[in-house]
Amino acid sequence: MDELDDLDPEAVKILAYRAKIELRKRARALRNTIPESAIAERSARIRTKLEAFPRFVAAKRVALFWPIVHRNEVDLRPLVETLTARGVSIAFPSIDPETRVMTFRYPANPQAMEERGLGFAEPAYEDPEATELDVVIVPALGLDAAGNRIGYGAGFYDRTLPRFCPPALSIGVVFDFQLLAEVPLTDGDVPVHAVVTDERTFNRA
Repeated sequence: MDELDDLDPEAVKILAYRAKIELRKRARALRNTIPESAIAERSARIRTKLEAFPRFVAAKRVALFWPIVHRNEVDLRPLVETLTARGVSIAFPSIDPETRVMTFRYPANPQAMEERGLGFAEPAYEDPEATELDVVIVPALGLDAAGNRIGYGAGFYDRTLPRFCPPALSIGVVFDFQLLAEVPLTDGDVPVHAVVTDERTFNRA
């Protein structure tokens, strides 16, 4: 019998939260050891895989994220020019400073986005808000093949994705070394529909 069967549900929840905290620490530490050149090469592979993903290719409204470069996040910035040339509308995450609610906005110039205290560049508050999207690309510190995700712990994407997905398809992107055998589930977790790494693709949609 699994030893977790002997624990009450609240104890299991606590263990899951603690496990995610430890996995988050390890994932950040591991990613920080990867050379800049390797991050660039692996990011390019992920972009190539996304550009071959049918739902991504067909999308007219896509939400990307601007990488936190010093945290070695997947760099999707070259996709901005590619998607714009195809006539795709590109939105980016935007956090309301008072309510802490995240949405997606369409910046007139993504290069002009500014960091507003959370480490990543955001559109201006007056930029148009997305009401519908076709694809949402989701960052992560770790993912498993089922789409369960470890983020930075603030829960912004977990609270926001249900407003757009479905009908939008959510795709989590990580480097292959960030792919985990299993991510412990905690209250409020929202898995992504698909996972793309520099080596593999998993699609449960």
